[in-house]
Amino acid sequence: MESALDWHGAKALLEWYVELGAVDAVGDDPVDRYALEPSLAKPKSRPQPKPEPPRMPEAPGRNFAAEATALAEAAQDLAALAGVMRDFDGLALKQGARNFVFADGNPKARVMIVGEAPGADEDRIGRPFVGRAGQLLDRMLAAIGLARGHPDAASAVYITNILPWRPPGNRTPTPEEMAIMVPFVRRHISLVDPDVLILMGNTPCGALLGRTGILRMRGSWTRAEDRAVMPMTHPAYLLRTPAAKREAWADLLEIQAKLRESP
Repeated sequence: MESALDWHGAKALLEWYVELGAVDAVGDDPVDRYALEPSLAKPKSRPQPKPEPPRMPEAPGRNFAAEATALAEAAQDLAALAGVMRDFDGLALKQGARNFVFADGNPKARVMIVGEAPGADEDRIGRPFVGRAGQLLDRMLAAIGLARGHPDAASAVYITNILPWRPPGNRTPTPEEMAIMVPFVRRHISLVDPDVLILMGNTPCGALLGRTGILRMRGSWTRAEDRAVMPMTHPAYLLRTPAAKREAWADLLEIQAKLRESP
């Protein structure tokens, strides 16, 4: 049963509320006094579309592969090759990379390793194979008496990649990107002139051998760039699949035997 208040009763009730310390009247609906005014409230954020990875710049009439071939052939030493590659603007992903990653190790080494592209650690430091996969690679090489940068060419290793700039998100290089950079890689191999070439993973195999399927190809000698080539699984794969280390060890022993056959 509702009780009706006259004017005097309502006034007395209000005064009693004030004596209790009430400062606001309470309505029928709750009020959130911490909420912003509608005009000041921040608009709800909408999910932003995922940015597209940089692609090759559109430049009608330019043949980047031909330009790369001409620049590579003109380079008479590794310093000149590094210079023209650093200045080359045929790949858009260059703009998003932090560092140009050319090579590491002893350029007089009998063994040259070609990987895919720099990762986050390589992009930050500016040297190939320095992350977890690179550390595993160093231990693998040490097991057969090899080391990058060893002063003795017979015990040294020289390392580079198909791409000298990190692809966004560590994505796999596209066929177009590899085709553009392969002339530089071929010239790089020619200038170092190793006895044995190790191709780490599908990307360098696709770029230099024209075929992929590293799990089928690994462990079998082939030839490319007028020298012996051993395809091997990438150390990053070995970190994900430790059981495959047994096969990688067999490949390393094959490389060791090949080097002993032709001192």
